[in-house]
Amino acid sequence: MRHFFLLLILPLTLLAHMSIAVSYPYIGAITKSIGGEHIDTVVLAKGNWDPHFVIPRPSLIAKMRSADALIMNGAQLEIGWLPPLINRAANPKTQPNAKSFLNLSQHIELIHKPKDVDRSGGDVHPDGNPHFHLAPENILILAKTIEEFLISLDVEHKEVYEKNYAAFHIEWSKNIELWKNKMAKHEGQKVIQFHDNLAYFNNAYGLKTIGTIEPLPGIPPSSKHTIELIKLINEQKPSCILHDVYHSTKTAEFISEKTGVKIILMPHDIGSLESTQDLKSLFDYLTGALQ
Repeated sequence: MRHFFLLLILPLTLLAHMSIAVSYPYIGAITKSIGGEHIDTVVLAKGNWDPHFVIPRPSLIAKMRSADALIMNGAQLEIGWLPPLINRAANPKTQPNAKSFLNLSQHIELIHKPKDVDRSGGDVHPDGNPHFHLAPENILILAKTIEEFLISLDVEHKEVYEKNYAAFHIEWSKNIELWKNKMAKHEGQKVIQFHDNLAYFNNAYGLKTIGTIEPLPGIPPSSKHTIELIKLINEQKPSCILHDVYHSTKTAEFISEKTGVKIILMPHDIGSLESTQDLKSLFDYLTGALQ
């Protein structure tokens, strides 16, 4: 009973955890690694969903409404679904101009920034390719950014966040070297993708995308484009088709039948496949898939 009354008089700040809403599972994993026991992460999208299209369900609105902060991927990856959630939740802590709002894309050097943006180019991202978390080196940048963000919100636990980041940095750096050695033999290898969501991963390991099954971002493959892609594959002999988990593989299977090129499913986030249940296993899978 004595301990119970002691708990009642403790400052609320020592008992409460910050609730951090994040758009995708990989962000939740990094945030939890840095925040530890002092935060609760609320992941809005599931790993096996198409990250471009998430239904803003009422349950997600409720989660946003009670959040103390919001961390998003950015680069307009969430443009179709997160703004409605922010508006409907009407939570001042998750508004883009709030101190407790973090757009990760603003801390990464984005690639593939289009010179012109119009519908003739498909569903392009005007800020650049938003799938930057699939380069393992970028994970360290994101982790540092999240560490600084958490400290700005909760300076009382500054040393905890710094210690957790330091441990994360050491372990992740070791993994980067292991993955680099594993992927070295694939440098210069030609590949086909469905959608160019592996651009940062491919750049990190010297893989060369020579074509995509989508003729333009977000545009379904036409018969004409598919025939042209088959011709390209027969001429340039790529090693494989790297395919995401959320688009149908029907066209890829047709191309594979006509060319003999194999299809490899490449998960984009934690939970995309049963074997990718944390950040390390995601990159273990990605760097081992081409073996």
